Amino acid sequence: MADTYSGEFYCVKCKEKREAEGEVVVSESGRRMAKATCPVCGTKLNRILGKA
Repeated sequence: MADTYSGEFYCVKCKEKREAEGEVVVSESGRRMAKATCPVCGTKLNRILGKA
């Protein structure tokens, strides 16, 4: 079961904060990251949540 994160992400392409929902993954360095897609332009969004 994958965790989900719902909140604000910063879209680099739009240069604005967007509300989105994405799944939580653990990076190679051990940090938890949320990955989503921008609802406006479709760009991939990442947000670092902290260490797992």
